[in-house]
Amino acid sequence: MCGRYAASRGPEDLAGIFEIEKWEPEETLAPDYNVAPTKEVYAVLDRPLKDVEDPKPVRQLRKLKWGLVPSWSKTPEGAARMINARAETVHEKPSYRRAFATRRCIIPADGYYEWVTSKQERDLEVEGRKKRPRKQPYFVLPADGSVFAMAGLYEFWRDKTLPDDHPQAWWVTCSVITTEAEQSPLAVSPAEGPHTLAEIHPRMPLMLTPDRWDSWLDPSRTDHDDLRSLLAAPPEGLMRAYPVTTAVSNVRNNGAELLKELEGPVEGTLF
Repeated sequence: MCGRYAASRGPEDLAGIFEIEKWEPEETLAPDYNVAPTKEVYAVLDRPLKDVEDPKPVRQLRKLKWGLVPSWSKTPEGAARMINARAETVHEKPSYRRAFATRRCIIPADGYYEWVTSKQERDLEVEGRKKRPRKQPYFVLPADGSVFAMAGLYEFWRDKTLPDDHPQAWWVTCSVITTEAEQSPLAVSPAEGPHTLAEIHPRMPLMLTPDRWDSWLDPSRTDHDDLRSLLAAPPEGLMRAYPVTTAVSNVRNNGAELLKELEGPVEGTLF
């Protein structure tokens, strides 16, 4: 799954990476090292500009809210539960299938956090002891330090309780697509701990390599069978993972120190 990630790159950097043609300075977001559900996040999308005659899609950097609200939803209350869409079923689920057909985006990240329960704690649970598991957080990122381009969907939702000219009358929300975690060895493995992403968690965000960006963002591609070919896992051996401070578990903590690599898991959370 993807329940927390880091995004420190600014719009100028992202504009160069993704060849952005349009972004609004007032939508600039501060670096966020602990992005949590319902926060505003950057998303890259191809879409015609509003109030412009030319229907040609334009590569845009937009500020969206993380937690998808389907256009037909009566309220936005379920957004926090719709931060992820499974690659295996995204084409058929009512909440996602329309967006999958025509409203796909890329959600840029430095990498994502995932928590692993130590073997010691799992053994205690198996033995029936009433002890709360202690989980070690890991930061997962491309081994070469490049942008982690997460496949995403976006949707528009109209709050009918507000007048048309109200700044919050329209919500633009997004969801991250997840897939099965890689079982191949990490490009760089911690000295102590997991050696594959699957050992950390069975799911991971679907990472799009640069050769898939244009095809994924192209709104003219609407055939589900054609699009599902873009949901294939990226090549193996691109990722690394390392343990980070348990401070990231508290969403109130936010700073570059959360990304500091630890020499090993925190005491009491050995893998």
